[in-house]
Amino acid sequence: MAVFRDMEEVSQGLLSLLSPSRAGARVRRLLGRQERMVEKLLDTKKNIHGLLSEVLSMEEDVAQKLIDEEETAQHIESKLQKIESELQKTIEKDASLKTDLHLLTKELEELREMEQDLMRTEGEIDEDSTVVIPSAIYLSQLYHRVSKIEWDYECEPTIIKGIHHGPNIAQPIHLDSTQHSKKFISDYLWSLVDTQW
Repeated sequence: MAVFRDMEEVSQGLLSLLSPSRAGARVRRLLGRQERMVEKLLDTKKNIHGLLSEVLSMEEDVAQKLIDEEETAQHIESKLQKIESELQKTIEKDASLKTDLHLLTKELEELREMEQDLMRTEGEIDEDSTVVIPSAIYLSQLYHRVSKIEWDYECEPTIIKGIHHGPNIAQPIHLDSTQHSKKFISDYLWSLVDTQW
């Protein structure tokens, strides 16, 4: 505003030059003012250049900060996407584990039921075997008394081995079932039994 005021005064001064009185003094004064005005304009221009440099520097700093912030935001977004992907995988794995757990729980319940059935069956077998075992022992003792044969149970499955305790002498038995028929073996063993009561 002061610069415009000075310019206005210079203009009025130039108009007054047109009048013949005191022209030289007025011209010097006006030239002095014009010089001051030019100096002020140069100072203002210098100040404006400084301000523009500061503004440009600030703009560069702000732009760099903005670029840094965008890179940070992209990095954070990438991390977030990775975390979301891992979370999705974890959710799917959790669902799979829950399904497996449900199936395993069901299998465990079935196994428990089977165990209870087996325990019941074992109980029934135990009840039956208490009756059967004495009968088996009794029959085994009866066969031994009648046949007087002491069997060797540690021989191979195809070998029939034992000792027949006859009336006079003990006689070894050693037969290979692969070489003799079942009928022959049966007849031979029955022939050892004493028919004299």
